[in-house]
Amino acid sequence: MPSRRVFMSIAAASAGGLLLTGAGVSPARKLARDPFTLGIASGDPSRDGVVLWTRLAVDPLGPDGQGGMPTRDVDVEWELALDERFSKVVRKGTETARWKQAHSVHAEPEGLEPGTEYFYRFRAGGHLSRVGRTRTAPAVMSSMTLAIAACAQYEHGYYTAYKRLAEQDPDLVVHLGDYMYEYAPKGYTAPGGNVRRHTPGKCDTLADYRLRHAQYKSDADLQTAHLVAPWLVAFDDHEIENNWAGDDSNYDLPGFDQRKAHGFQAYYENMPLRRASLPGGASMRIHRRVDWGPLARFHLLDTRQFRDDQACEDGLRSGCDDRLATERTLLGEDQRHWLLDGLASSDAHWNLVGQQVLMAQRDSKVGPGIEVNMDSWDGYAAERTRLLTGFRDSGATNPVVLTGDAHMHHAADLRLDFNDPDSPQVAVELVTSSISSDGDGYRDKGRMAETIEENPHISYIDQRRGYIICRIDSEELQADFRTLDYISRRGAPAKTGARFTIPSGQSALL
Repeated sequence: MPSRRVFMSIAAASAGGLLLTGAGVSPARKLARDPFTLGIASGDPSRDGVVLWTRLAVDPLGPDGQGGMPTRDVDVEWELALDERFSKVVRKGTETARWKQAHSVHAEPEGLEPGTEYFYRFRAGGHLSRVGRTRTAPAVMSSMTLAIAACAQYEHGYYTAYKRLAEQDPDLVVHLGDYMYEYAPKGYTAPGGNVRRHTPGKCDTLADYRLRHAQYKSDADLQTAHLVAPWLVAFDDHEIENNWAGDDSNYDLPGFDQRKAHGFQAYYENMPLRRASLPGGASMRIHRRVDWGPLARFHLLDTRQFRDDQACEDGLRSGCDDRLATERTLLGEDQRHWLLDGLASSDAHWNLVGQQVLMAQRDSKVGPGIEVNMDSWDGYAAERTRLLTGFRDSGATNPVVLTGDAHMHHAADLRLDFNDPDSPQVAVELVTSSISSDGDGYRDKGRMAETIEENPHISYIDQRRGYIICRIDSEELQADFRTLDYISRRGAPAKTGARFTIPSGQSALL
């Protein structure tokens, strides 16, 4: 296996849209400028396949959202090789980057060897992309390094955390939502002020969403993180609109179905997703299962499309009895049954449930009474109890919930009754902080201690930016909560703020 340094040097050397000449290149179909400005990516690996993604854009910030591309479809060649210099090409093909899909490409090579590292690249318009590295899922029990990330508000800081994540050489990256944000410039200001500026306007039209994705995708550190490993992605709210719920707009603005359709289409166009996730108007299938050999099964959830509106007008609330109603749902009945059926039938050694909002109860009020976030699972408490009871009754081995959204690291035990410290513990939750959302972050040790005292099932909180690195084998899952002290300027180192071990068969944090 080539070292990370060798691979990254080759990937960097291949940047810049190398112009190809010679046989097979039609001068009439050449593009005058590099069309690979948004990078390349891979995702949703299986034992014999993977998704290879790119989106052509010669002018990423062109105001019509089409990336400055000609108003015609463009053929894009792809290659998959066993070595980073492409002397051992094992698959190649041609996909059509269609104008109607913003010249995005989702190639799905099949018939690959399990547990194998591959290198890939694209050609279009006489230009060559950078080199990406991906891998297929193994067929046998083997260890893995998993990175978990979420919440990357572009205006709030630089994406140094993505760069540091890439340096950890993960086998797989799970991104749990808020990959991009829909706000107009300065529509959401970080506590220390914004350091970058969004494209104009709040996202509404398809062109708006495409342009915003292009802005995010243009970031070099994000592109680097996509180059090193395949990703599993699932949206949260900001890919469409803050705190949307099912058919309900958070702002009660007209035309929400159309806005959802625009957001879903742009999300698909810009993510390494299989064609099974191609949206149909205001509907998109994002919940799915991905197996990493016998070691792990990933159950990726959708906590937005099927939920009831937030109780008590959303936000932090005390005394909100509506949140306890038995009929309230976050997942929807069909998705909840799908998850529990998948857990019950799973033979995987670890069952990793990727979802978006804090599942553990978090009481923000010090002293008597309780104050909780209506947008999290605390706003859907009865369904949470049904779900965690289903975890216990499914017989699934080693369930671990992976969560984003909170902009803070958390490590927590999941109990059937969070108000009873003797209640059965059925799973562990690992919550990643944000890549950049809310700016530099901080460490309020007093507030952290108060929160943990009010919520004894929570073992760790950290308000700094970062991500999680998990090293998983048949014996244990080790989670390193990686933190950066600042993102308002570039170059911050990452360090391990806390490390927890989950021994196989124990569903407990050590």
